[in-house]
Amino acid sequence: MSEFAVSAPHSWNSPEKHYLTVLQSPWYRNLVVLQDIISFATAEFWTRRGARNLHVPITTGSISSPMGRGSDSSPVKVELEGVPTYLADSMQFMLEFGCRLAPSGAYYLMPSFRGEPADRTHLCQFFHSEAEIAGGLDVVIETVEAYLRHLAGALLDRGADVVREMAGSTEHLESLVGRGPVPRISFEEAAELLEDRPGSLKEIEARCRSLTRQGERALMDLFGGFVWVTHPDHLSVPFYQAFCPEDESKALSADLLFGVGETVGAGERHTEVRDLRRALELHEVSEDAYEWYVGMNAQHPMRTSGFGLGVERFLLWVTRHDDIRDLALLLRFNGVNILP
Repeated sequence: MSEFAVSAPHSWNSPEKHYLTVLQSPWYRNLVVLQDIISFATAEFWTRRGARNLHVPITTGSISSPMGRGSDSSPVKVELEGVPTYLADSMQFMLEFGCRLAPSGAYYLMPSFRGEPADRTHLCQFFHSEAEIAGGLDVVIETVEAYLRHLAGALLDRGADVVREMAGSTEHLESLVGRGPVPRISFEEAAELLEDRPGSLKEIEARCRSLTRQGERALMDLFGGFVWVTHPDHLSVPFYQAFCPEDESKALSADLLFGVGETVGAGERHTEVRDLRRALELHEVSEDAYEWYVGMNAQHPMRTSGFGLGVERFLLWVTRHDDIRDLALLLRFNGVNILP
């Protein structure tokens, strides 16, 4: 028996009947409310800052997020009329394109697709709140924190009763709205803190390390639930993250850990096309599919940074829940035909 007024029915266990459960479940009626508030509040936040919403496709020949050696994500390849293509894992490249048209920033809220199986912290299809703005890593980190405070405030203003029914309290939202800057530590500092905690780091190869979920939880415990981990090994992140000027084995990127773990990924992009080309070579990524991206940066150089928030992971924290599969209104599991 749940301690909360509304509990998740775990109907993802029976995907063929899931939609019928949704139609009669208070959990999913509440989820619709939270999704609507987040969509409205996102547009509200960016409109106040002068950013523009982009309507972009969901297919691409230039995948982005899974292009790091340390990535645990895989792309979804499909064939359309005989032409191999990919479903969008992220359209961050399009947001960089959009920044050249909208100097105050570009954003969207749209589905992203991943090839790995769904589990407690991953969905095959999830909603991505992504944005790209002018400026460097510090600017985007501060913007992310302002955005999260805005979302928490909107949920308190327009959905407090719904959150209480699902999470039992709104204290975590109130705390986020009132908090100051989130602590930041470098990846190297995190590695030192976790030295006596086996299983906290994953090493793919030399200078290509990442945090495990266990390591993320340990850091969140140490820092009271929220912490930025900055300047990871460059080989562990996608090629488009800028080199750290002081140490090019590090990237100008950062992950915000809270809730289930990594919930926001942020980073600064290469400003100089020569650095972008060096990064492609370092990561052993062929320039062929990114010729347009290289050309754009050569002809229209611009210092930008951006981030992606996994909306369902954010909702896990909002609802104080522990299984992301309960945060999908309509299920999509790779390799399974699910109606509707």
